[in-house]
Amino acid sequence: MRIIAGVAKGRTLGSVAGATRPTSDRAREGLFSSLLSEFGDFLGLHVLDLFGGSGAIALEALSRGASIVHIVENDDEAQKTITNNFELVSKNKPVGKFHLYSMSAQRFISDAPKEKYHIVYVDPPYDFTDAQVQEILTKMHSGGFFKDDALIAVERTSKRCNFSWPAGYSAVRERNYGQATIFYGNYTPENG
Repeated sequence: MRIIAGVAKGRTLGSVAGATRPTSDRAREGLFSSLLSEFGDFLGLHVLDLFGGSGAIALEALSRGASIVHIVENDDEAQKTITNNFELVSKNKPVGKFHLYSMSAQRFISDAPKEKYHIVYVDPPYDFTDAQVQEILTKMHSGGFFKDDALIAVERTSKRCNFSWPAGYSAVRERNYGQATIFYGNYTPENG
């Protein structure tokens, strides 16, 4: 697993043995291609990776110039991997600020938002039900976690590809990458 672009392009990242299911290189490349077509570049963007795993998604955004990158991860081994991977990426001196929140996604969203985000990536374990993912998204919507132009990407297993967005979101597109499908949605502000 390597950083695809930006100041840390080519850096090899560590993975978490057994504890997480990493996003495939193909899906990661597709995700960042979609994000680039939506935002143009990452400069000045605030990015949240809710189920961090190895941190590859968030650290890719950091390498590409995101100004704030937050990862939420509950697993101890994954937290160590994220910290080690951040140290590798930081050798290339990315300009953005990075923070790892060592807690569950549910706890993170139950607190007041640390930031408002342009991009939120949600890739929970596949045993999370769609209803659980929808509940997280609903709480984030009412909790004020999003910039007005926010794009949310939700990765789910392709085996049960019927994810639907809760109220407050509009579906943009979905892309299948073999075992994974990424669903893209826009945040719809209450007054919008």
